[in-house]
Amino acid sequence: MAILDNIAKAAKDFFIEDDGQGAAKAEPTRPLPTAQTPYAPPVAISPAAFGTAPVVTQPEQRHLDHISALLAGDGKDFVAYTKMVKSMAASGLAGPVLYQTAFNAFAAITGLDLPSLLASADQFEQKLAADRNKVLERHREKLGETETLKAPPGAIVQLLQQEKQLQADLADLTRKLEEKSQQLVAAQQQLNDERQKATSALASYELANASATADLKAHRQAVSAMVK
Repeated sequence: MAILDNIAKAAKDFFIEDDGQGAAKAEPTRPLPTAQTPYAPPVAISPAAFGTAPVVTQPEQRHLDHISALLAGDGKDFVAYTKMVKSMAASGLAGPVLYQTAFNAFAAITGLDLPSLLASADQFEQKLAADRNKVLERHREKLGETETLKAPPGAIVQLLQQEKQLQADLADLTRKLEEKSQQLVAAQQQLNDERQKATSALASYELANASATADLKAHRQAVSAMVK
């Protein structure tokens, strides 16, 4: 049957054994999903969460590359399994049959059982969540919302300190009011620019992280349904 031939081809394309001689002739395996094959539609983020930052409709390439690196495995993990699912979906399979067929083929090739596959999904989800926490912490440090002794103050923190000093100078040195006022306006503008850049970058990262997390959870739920 044509569909069985397509499934066999999908499994063959997914895993190509390297025997040391035929590797040069074998077609390269298709890469894990990256920026060209996003994990899911962009997740809407409330503008209120990021002040007046520009609305980001697509994650930046550097964030997609970062997320892709986080999801890189050894080919015997949940991300590799989702690649098998997507490959077989192109053959016309869908729903529980798709996931069961993909799992049977994946398990036959890798020897991975269902509990191990779900454990792998947990590991990737935890990795994405941990990375997001680190990025959020760095973002708070950049905005001067938290202090850290691990690194010197960032640009935003320095600009906040500069703003305070300039305000004190204006109070103490009235004769230099005009000069200091101009410096304050310039510092506030630079501070606003740095804040917008930082929040825009975070919004982009959030899109990439949330998209990958949603994709993993969706596939995991489908696999979990096989246990019931």
